[in-house]
Amino acid sequence: MKTIIKKDDKIFISTGKESGKTGKVVHVYPLKGKVLVSGLNNAKRHIRPNRDVPQGGIIEREMPISISNVQLFCGKCNKGVRAGVKRLPDNSKMRFCRKCESEI
Repeated sequence: MKTIIKKDDKIFISTGKESGKTGKVVHVYPLKGKVLVSGLNNAKRHIRPNRDVPQGGIIEREMPISISNVQLFCGKCNKGVRAGVKRLPDNSKMRFCRKCESEI
């Protein structure tokens, strides 16, 4: 499954419990159709004592969000937008905002 969203993109979360927030993509899981966003969609996990966490306990960590629930964030429009892909004269690709036609 191809995605327009890539690592280090700024995105806007359009639906779900974190809707209306923006964040930076840490990791993309294209086969699962999910993205990991820094600081958002935290979940509490119970961890047994082990070498990494000797005391064990409850740890908060970020969980992936479905790609269908996020949009690329356009700095010029200052909101989440649909994105398109253009071919440049040197045969490279460029992502752009469909609303204001600016490069993302």
